[in-house]
Amino acid sequence: MLPQFEDTAIAFEYRSTKELKRADFLFSSMSSPLLTKIGMGFTKWAMDWNIPIKGIIKHTIFEQFCGGETMEEAADTARVLEKYNVGVILDYGVEGKEGEAEFDAAVPEFIKAINYAASQKNIPFISVKITGFSRFSLLEKIHSGATLTAAEQEEWKKVYSRIDRICNAAFDAGIMVLIDAEESWIQQPVDDLTDAMMEQYNKTKITVFNTFQMYRHDRLIFLKESHKHAMAKGYILGAKLVRGAYMEKERNRAVAMGYTSPIQPGKEATDKDYDEGVLYCQQHLDKIGIFIGTHNEKSCLLAAKYMDEHGIPANHPHVYFSQLYGMSDNISFNLAHSGYHVAKYLPYGPVKDVIPYLMRRAQENTSVAGQTSRELSLIRKELKRRKA
Repeated sequence: MLPQFEDTAIAFEYRSTKELKRADFLFSSMSSPLLTKIGMGFTKWAMDWNIPIKGIIKHTIFEQFCGGETMEEAADTARVLEKYNVGVILDYGVEGKEGEAEFDAAVPEFIKAINYAASQKNIPFISVKITGFSRFSLLEKIHSGATLTAAEQEEWKKVYSRIDRICNAAFDAGIMVLIDAEESWIQQPVDDLTDAMMEQYNKTKITVFNTFQMYRHDRLIFLKESHKHAMAKGYILGAKLVRGAYMEKERNRAVAMGYTSPIQPGKEATDKDYDEGVLYCQQHLDKIGIFIGTHNEKSCLLAAKYMDEHGIPANHPHVYFSQLYGMSDNISFNLAHSGYHVAKYLPYGPVKDVIPYLMRRAQENTSVAGQTSRELSLIRKELKRRKA
C-alpha cells in the first residue's frame, strides 16, 4: 500500500491539539527571516549572559524538535512514537566539545544509549558525529594530506579507538550506527574511518552507515565507488542518503579561498542525484542497506513506488526512511502506517548544549523554500479537521 502524504489525521494522531497550536506558532515565526534572526540573536545573547530563558526555550522550540534533556526523557518520547510503528534514532545532541577529556567522556554516554536502545524494539539506530570525538583542526590537517606529528598520530589513534568502541558495542547489541557527514574539507578522514568500521562490522549484517550528502556534485560517483569497494572487501555497504547540511558555509568558503565549490549548481541537480542514488541502492539491496533521510515527498514516493513495482516488501530489512523529529510528520507517519520502516531523528541533551542544533533547525525552516509553508498548511489542515 503506497502512502498518502496528505492524510493529516494519520500524520498528527500522536500530537494533541495544544501541541499542534504550539507548532503552528513556531513554524509561523520561522517563516519570517527577520523574526528568526532576532530570535537567534536574542537566544545567543541571553545564553552568553546567563539570562534565565531555559524554560522558554524548553517549552517551545526544544519540545518541538528534541526528545528531552536526558536519555530517559527521550525514551518516553520514543514510547509515544512506538504506538504508531515509528522508530527512533537516538542522537546525543551535544556539540562543540574540543578537549580530549570531553571526547573520552562522550564514549560511555553513547555506549549507554546503545545498551538502552538494545532493550527497546523501536530504537534501531544511534547517530554519531566524528567531530564529537576529534578536534576539527586535526581532521582538517589529515584531509589536507599534511604530515602528522607523532603526537597527532597518537591523537588520531585515540579517535579511531573511540569510534571502534562504539561500533563494537553496537555490533554486540544489534544496534545500527549512523555516522554523520561533515564539511567537505574534513570529510576524507571521516569517510576513511567509516569505511574501516564498515569493513570490520558489516561482514554479515549492517551495523555501520556512512552518510552521502547528495548536494555535493561528486557524491553519486563516490556512492557507486563505495559500493564497489565494499564488494571487493566483502562487506555490506551502509548508505545514508541526505541532501546536505552545510550549503552556505561550503559556497562561502569556496569563494573566499578561490576553489571550485563542491556544491551542486542548483536544487534540480541535487534532486536528480539524490533520486538516482536511492534507485542505485534499491537495485543492489543484497549488498547495500539504504537509509533514505529526506523531507522531500517526491523522493520518498519514488522510493516507495519502486519497491511496490518490483515486489520489494515495504518492511525490507535493508530499507529505512527517516525524517527529523518535529518535522514532516505527514511523511513519517503515513509511511509507517503503510508498513515501511521509519525512524525519527530524536536529539536529546541539556537545553544549553543542544542550542546549536536548534539554531540549525530554525535556519533550515527559514531558508529551505516551501518547507515551512508546507508544515504550516498541513498543521492548519489538521486543526481545521479537528475543529470540524
